[in-house]
Amino acid sequence: MQKKTHIKKGDMVVVLAGEDRTKQGRVLEVNRERMTAIVEGRNIKKKHSKPSTASPQGGIVDKEGPIHLSNLMLIDAKTGEPGRVGRRLDKEGKLERYVKTKKSKA
Repeated sequence: MQKKTHIKKGDMVVVLAGEDRTKQGRVLEVNRERMTAIVEGRNIKKKHSKPSTASPQGGIVDKEGPIHLSNLMLIDAKTGEPGRVGRRLDKEGKLERYVKTKKSKA
């Protein structure tokens, strides 16, 4: 069963736990079944690849690993501060996401 997520592809997030704690990055991919996201330049792992036609030499490649969504916090595009995500109806009656930061008491 897939759940709704507070983070989407293309969002700027800050990592809350792990080796890359307090570092920011852009979300490249979200896996809703596993509740994980791949963040650009964060959680780098070594991937050993066999020789193939694309890379005849083979070798070791650096690749981003998944991070659980509970360890990510959305960054507000306007203020640049991280915060929790809320949903509210906009003027047209559509559901929109907004960031609840310490400064914005909305």
